[in-house]
Amino acid sequence: MRRLVDVQREVLGSVQQLESISVPVARALGLVLAEDVVAPHDVPPFANSAMDGYAVQAKDTQPAPADLKVIEDVAAGHVAACVVTSGTAVKIMTGAPMPAGATAVVRVEDCDEEGDSVRILDGVLDGENVRAAGGDLAAGSVVFGAGTRLTPHHLGVLTSIGVFEPTVHRRPVVAVLSTGDEVVSADTPLQPGQIHDSNRPQLLALLDELGVETIDLGIVGDDAAALRAAIARGAAEADVLLTSGGVSMGEYDLVKGIVSETGDVQIWRVAIKPAKPFAFGNVGGTPFFGLPGNPVSVVVAFEQFARPALLKMMGAKALFRARQPAVLDVDVQTDPEKTVFLRVAAELSGDIWVARPAGGQASNQLTALANADAFAVVPVGTAGVAAGSRVDLEMFRWPETRTEEEVTNAG
Repeated sequence: MRRLVDVQREVLGSVQQLESISVPVARALGLVLAEDVVAPHDVPPFANSAMDGYAVQAKDTQPAPADLKVIEDVAAGHVAACVVTSGTAVKIMTGAPMPAGATAVVRVEDCDEEGDSVRILDGVLDGENVRAAGGDLAAGSVVFGAGTRLTPHHLGVLTSIGVFEPTVHRRPVVAVLSTGDEVVSADTPLQPGQIHDSNRPQLLALLDELGVETIDLGIVGDDAAALRAAIARGAAEADVLLTSGGVSMGEYDLVKGIVSETGDVQIWRVAIKPAKPFAFGNVGGTPFFGLPGNPVSVVVAFEQFARPALLKMMGAKALFRARQPAVLDVDVQTDPEKTVFLRVAAELSGDIWVARPAGGQASNQLTALANADAFAVVPVGTAGVAAGSRVDLEMFRWPETRTEEEVTNAG
């Protein structure tokens, strides 16, 4: 069997970043910047009030109370015409530019207004309740570096500096195919010997969550001609082809032979559990991932091989899920010849993460995966984990933190 890290290294070494394009911000969620973004102007572009209140010269409010003459009222989106001088104040709304001469803002709740004057009940210091120009970003500064994967918050920042079409690596297109005579779609009543296809819907959802485009090739039985046509279509129309099933050593495992006709494929017995059988290669130059047939094995293989490769193609620097130390709260027996991925529920107890199995751990038992927060990773050479022992969790919903170099150089 091949080590997990060796297979990861070979897979990642075989894929390249996709070309860069410019896309509207509205379509950039999940994409990765291909170049640095530099602020074209300060953010905020002018000093403005952080509160509804009165713009004043701070020295006029010491000591409080102090009475000042109100000379103007300025709302957000408007600019004061008057200059604040000693003994005067401008009524101001949140976000409005600071009037010339003013050095601070007194909150409205710390004031009493009477006619054209205001009594300051609590004094302020210079700069208090004022947002400085460039206080968030200075013109010319690098806002986000190349390799940054764009979240909704990144998109908000980009629009705040007037970047409406960032340069990013384009989305990969991934074709997904389920194989096997026993597999039928969810809307088909089951006949003896049949199972509903959970692999393809699960993979399509994982890919959608990742932010890639997909082609659903459907289900193809153990028919060489039909498989050949589906695989050819996927290789022609997509950047990556993902299949599930048909990559073991059985008589009806046809995928390897068909892929080999127009490309290259290796079937590896990887020292992991689940997902020991895994195929990788190319069909006419299109990267091919042959995932196992059992549904949990599909997810483990996707997470360890296909997902990091797709993120690399998208230009990301961090490719692998974050790991978090935790303690296991029960005894678990594992296979010492493999890296074992346990499906666990995890919770924070004080300052320690505690994990427990989320259900059955067989490779066909998908419910435990739905109830899990993470994979607990038990390394090769470990015959069992005693309750209270440390494990590393790969958190499903945390941002990626581990780079290709960090993971592939670890072995």
